[in-house]
Amino acid sequence: MPRLMFVTGSLRYGGAERHSITLQNRLAERGHECHAVYVKSGAEQLDRIRRRDGATVLCLDAARYFDVAALRRFARHIGRVGPDAIVAANPYALMYAALALRLSRQRAALAVTFHSSRLLGVKEQLQMLAYRLLFWSADCAVFVCENQRRYWMRRVVFARRNEVIYNGVDTDEFDDRRPAGEGARLRAALGLRESDCVIGISAVLRPEKNHVQLVDAIAWLRARGIPARALIIGDGPMRPAVEARARARGVGNEVLICGFQHDVRPYVAACDVMVLCSLTEAFSLAALEAMALGRPVVHAEVGGAAEMILPGRNGYLFPAGDTGALAGKLALLAERAVSRSMGINARNVVLAHFSEKTMVDRYEQVLLELCGKPSRREAAAAG
Repeated sequence: MPRLMFVTGSLRYGGAERHSITLQNRLAERGHECHAVYVKSGAEQLDRIRRRDGATVLCLDAARYFDVAALRRFARHIGRVGPDAIVAANPYALMYAALALRLSRQRAALAVTFHSSRLLGVKEQLQMLAYRLLFWSADCAVFVCENQRRYWMRRVVFARRNEVIYNGVDTDEFDDRRPAGEGARLRAALGLRESDCVIGISAVLRPEKNHVQLVDAIAWLRARGIPARALIIGDGPMRPAVEARARARGVGNEVLICGFQHDVRPYVAACDVMVLCSLTEAFSLAALEAMALGRPVVHAEVGGAAEMILPGRNGYLFPAGDTGALAGKLALLAERAVSRSMGINARNVVLAHFSEKTMVDRYEQVLLELCGKPSRREAAAAG
């Protein structure tokens, strides 16, 4: 089995960090030796890493964007561990991994998982000019959907080998088999009525997640007699702006922010429909989790949304930023029989295409090939 090292920019709450931790945990369960490195302090997800068989977790404690002392610390760690492959999550982690690997003078395959589909700021665009060189030097780049791969290939962002591996979720963990009445009790505790059409969103309150658009859609729906209420699962810097927008639109009491939740499942289960209003998204884990829990998703048409949402079957797509289109799709799902039927379809789509096991199988196959090791099937045949 190869020795693997996973690198993230931090262990703060975020999809790329969650993905990296899930991947290393599952591969460790399969007998791989998995080590974790994170560049900057911020370890909210540290307790999710399951350490096995002497595996290490190292924070580089970088004090700035590019910290030479942290880079040297990383290079020494690579020399001690001797990984067969290093897997960096996103370009910032790739920068440290590529430079530290060169500084260590060790030989290891270098892969990067890329979780972005659009650069919103000038600073990010300028950084990508340098990051592009690092992608070219990497042995493999893993994109999380076909649309994202095409987008970046057109912009000359690719590695020696390029793969698409869809994100996946644990369909046993995300399965709405809660005791009868539990959802109703949570709705009541949150002040939600049985007759309400509860529209949820599970995302950190950052500008690119565009929560204010959901607030505007709630106002649109209620003005037309639909008893819509929003349940925002998460917290973040945009919370004051979202609350102010809700008051300004006269729906302050109809928009509930329940803050960050370690376990989002009961809150998603309390919703009738889930939505993503993001201005940019690659392949949303939050959307897949909602679908696995049997909730239809109305998703802005960004990133790989069209590769997971089958309009009219398991949810709807709408042009990013178009509040009228968003509200119109939500109105179609206000009838509970419709939303429940489409929710069943949503879970079936995840079971068929986006399970965590399928994702981990693909990553394991790619990493074994990069390390020149036989796949499980080849090893079994040889045995």
